[in-house]
Amino acid sequence: MLEHIRKNNVERFAGFGELYDRNRPAAPQEVIRLLETYLEGKPRHVADVGCGTGLSTFLWLGRAKQIIGIEPSTDMRQVAEAKRLAAGSPEELTFREGFSDDLKLEDGWADLITCSQSFHWMNPQPTLSEFARVLRPGGVFAAYDCDWPPVLNADVEAAYEQLSALADRRVQELSHETEQAHKWPKDEHLRQIRDSGRFRYTREIVFHNRETCDAQRYTRIALSQGGTQGAIKRGAADVQAAADDFGRRVDMFFAGEEKEVLFSYRMRLGVK
Repeated sequence: MLEHIRKNNVERFAGFGELYDRNRPAAPQEVIRLLETYLEGKPRHVADVGCGTGLSTFLWLGRAKQIIGIEPSTDMRQVAEAKRLAAGSPEELTFREGFSDDLKLEDGWADLITCSQSFHWMNPQPTLSEFARVLRPGGVFAAYDCDWPPVLNADVEAAYEQLSALADRRVQELSHETEQAHKWPKDEHLRQIRDSGRFRYTREIVFHNRETCDAQRYTRIALSQGGTQGAIKRGAADVQAAADDFGRRVDMFFAGEEKEVLFSYRMRLGVK
């Protein structure tokens, strides 16, 4: 990957690790059931790559012998480390700095490699080559992502999408080309896995999880999008105004109550 793209992708998530961790959904239990189905048992060694604040890494505590969260962003990793300390510093769980195309793990070490909400920030083919090297025969790679926005209400969701689209436009306008982050399309993940030629079986799985939200959390989920944070950090007053308006719209809809929200997920996996 070009170094300026790698640097920009990491910097996109600087400065809002706490906001991200408090409001984004943690990986649901369905992830365990699905992946253990394809592993035909519990994993011994798990690498969670692009792990952010550990929302998907902690899922494997008590199920795997060794779990390594790999994350290049210092801000995100510090939040994950603080959570590990608060959990009693379990010896089987560690976090380290690193990139997806250079995991610094032994050949065939991993039973399972996961990328939760992160594979689209990685150069796919060098990454998949490295993942295949680290996976044992029969090991599984899984990239899974939420569909945004969370399912709630047509008008609220439309406002969420408009805020995100405005923020993305402003980031492009306010950034020099060499400062811009780069995403690989999520809808091409499965094709990338297949085209790598390194997995004997591939497929996409759609699943869902319901969580309870109040207005503050739903608003902050939208604000935790990297584009929205990037635009606000660059001083885009219209994005800040749109974010404030979105918050008021969400407050009116929730009317002081909590509501059940549906998070939809897409998992693309390969079995080595």
